[in-house]
Amino acid sequence: MSETPLLICGAGFKPEERDRLAGAFPAAFVNGPDEMGSIENGLRAGIKAIAYKGHKPFGAAEMDLFPQLGVIANYGVGYDAIDVDAASARSIAVTNTPDVLSDDVADIAVGLMIAQARSMVLGHAHVLTGRWAEQGEMPLNRKLSGSRVGIVGLGRIGREIADRLAAFKMDIHYHSRAEKETPGWTYHADVVGLAEAVDFLVIALVGGPETENYVSKAAIDALGPRGVVINISRGTTVDEAALLDALEQGRIAGAGLDVFLNEPNIDKRFLRLPNVVLQPHQGSGTVETRTAMAELQLENVACFLRGEPLKTPVN
Repeated sequence: MSETPLLICGAGFKPEERDRLAGAFPAAFVNGPDEMGSIENGLRAGIKAIAYKGHKPFGAAEMDLFPQLGVIANYGVGYDAIDVDAASARSIAVTNTPDVLSDDVADIAVGLMIAQARSMVLGHAHVLTGRWAEQGEMPLNRKLSGSRVGIVGLGRIGREIADRLAAFKMDIHYHSRAEKETPGWTYHADVVGLAEAVDFLVIALVGGPETENYVSKAAIDALGPRGVVINISRGTTVDEAALLDALEQGRIAGAGLDVFLNEPNIDKRFLRLPNVVLQPHQGSGTVETRTAMAELQLENVACFLRGEPLKTPVN
């Protein structure tokens, strides 16, 4: 094993996460892929594993800086920042951290649905500002239980969301690349047809070029004036401009969003909307889950450096 086999890459690593990785293997650190070229040649030549956290593009040019690189261990279930095809072409394995965050992301999806349908953010302000005492009750809002919901992407997280919403007596519809075994949920072969059939459209897709604008303007329009979009996947999976137009013009009822294009510098049009609930991409943001993600990332690094099978390979 080389003297420094591990590179920790990402300004988002918390001190304890960096310490956990560096405590297991000798490691160097950079804030992002754009700093990789500044690493001294001798150090780069020995790097065999990269622990990556972030959303900056990590492509072929960066991979080629490390002649011995064998694994990129991503922190997070989404790995769309990493050019997996380029990694595969160079026999570099890519891993992610699935499953350990599914519960938290599913929980926040349901929370966004309830908060949007029941105007909970506005209700909090109604109490906090004294308007309840001065002006009386808020306008009535809408019932969630018993509604029709469509899940776009019935993978690990999508399935957890659907299971939770079934307990809310909701009529479950879904779209995925192929029909899946379910307890009688309704399959739709295309997203527009799914949107036409439901009140709430929950996006639970992986990010990346294949799913860019997957929920299109046509799908948003198909939801109709009572439709609500919930997105806990990536900002790229929905046509954000079309979504903003529909929200501003009242062509759909609202949205609950944990992800955006260009986050954290999101489109300022969102900030003027009364019919949205906005969150700062914190779907997996609990102490327990982030710890489990960091531990799984380290497990993948350790497995590679010890010559053992990877825990959660992507390619």
